[in-house]
Amino acid sequence: MEAVFKYVIGLGAAVMMPVIFTVLGTLIGIKFSKALQSGLRVGVGFVGLGVVTALLTSNLGPALKGMTELYHLNLPYFDLGWPAAAAVAYSCAVGAFIIPVCLGVNVVMLVAGVTRTVNIDLWNYWHFAFLGAMVYFATGSLAWAFYASIVLYVITLCMADFTARGFQSYYKDMEGISIPQPFCQSFTPFAVAICWVLDRIPGFSKLDIDAEGMKRKFGLLGEPLFLGLVIGCGIGTLRCDSWTAVVDSIPSILKLGVTVGAVMELIPRITALFIEGLKPICEQTRSFVERRFAGLKGLSIGMSPALVIGHPTTLVVSILLIPVILFLSVSLPGNKFLPLASLAGMFYLFPCVLPVTKGNVPKTFVVGLVTLVVGLFMVTDLTPAFTKAIAVADCDGIAVPEGFAGGAALDFASALWCWLIYHLTVSLKWIGAIGAGLLALAMCAVNFARIRKMR
Repeated sequence: MEAVFKYVIGLGAAVMMPVIFTVLGTLIGIKFSKALQSGLRVGVGFVGLGVVTALLTSNLGPALKGMTELYHLNLPYFDLGWPAAAAVAYSCAVGAFIIPVCLGVNVVMLVAGVTRTVNIDLWNYWHFAFLGAMVYFATGSLAWAFYASIVLYVITLCMADFTARGFQSYYKDMEGISIPQPFCQSFTPFAVAICWVLDRIPGFSKLDIDAEGMKRKFGLLGEPLFLGLVIGCGIGTLRCDSWTAVVDSIPSILKLGVTVGAVMELIPRITALFIEGLKPICEQTRSFVERRFAGLKGLSIGMSPALVIGHPTTLVVSILLIPVILFLSVSLPGNKFLPLASLAGMFYLFPCVLPVTKGNVPKTFVVGLVTLVVGLFMVTDLTPAFTKAIAVADCDGIAVPEGFAGGAALDFASALWCWLIYHLTVSLKWIGAIGAGLLALAMCAVNFARIRKMR
């Protein structure tokens, strides 16, 4: 089973997801040709997203590396990015069985009335598998590993339900969709708490500027395309050690600026493909489940956050945060992690934050900044366990480079729920594990009451 899942994960989302959605669509009653078309559109979306993300990484990478060398921003923990975490996730028995186990838990929760989310975002099940792998390699117990994964899954489904109405109200064309992805849902509590504080600061509430408002107020200066150009040129300039070097590097600086601007422009167009491909699957899945489970009204279909990462506010704030968090990472006492490979995944921080901030750029920036600062310390804390998991899993091609004390990924280790459940299960053992289970049951109870009230 492990070998099978390693092979499947090796295919990547661009191949795996079209197959899954074509089979799923056919099973729930969509014509094969239409299901195949929907699946292929999703695959094209992943290919496009991969191409654009690689474009950003390959161009920003050398510039950021030049900055780190110029300003001596060396830190002992290396950023391996999310592919390392996904590889580890499917390198043990937890990964081999995570999809059927979690689907079974989802069905039980639907029947029990403690969730209204049907999670078909199968690609992102690796998040649950990775937590389980981390716990397994730390404790040697598969029972604790599956326990941690299931607790995280239950909490994530409840969070998806709690945020579904706001998500669907804020994002257009997202009716009946929720986001059961633990990384995204880890930032919702931060967003709620930080917005509560910001709303009580005199004058801050007047800074009600969303991406569209920026366009109206600042014209060209408020366009994500232009902001990408400016920030790209700024990063390209900062890698130069003198004005002479700046003058000599003008062609490469301009190229970097245009590339970052192009990414800001292309991502929204690519995410439209996800919506086009997933919408028929989403609608038919909801109809199918409601027919098979009498009384299950108000269902949401759990989908990938890739659907909405093209929102203008997400793009603007993500690009603004990249240079800020890079410099903060070396100035924060106690932080040992320098984010580089994970920076391209910055967009995934905001899908569940924007409905809370209502797309307000200053609020979203503050939420992103605070959560990333806290996240850096979470990554620093989890890196030894992450490094051990990489070594024990023995994944081909995944290793910490020489000269670094450890490796991790901002994409996973900075997620609140993952960090919390890991420490409750591993560090506090029985007491913590019981606490994690009680937290999940409490959220189920709240969700059950909320669902009954909505009937």
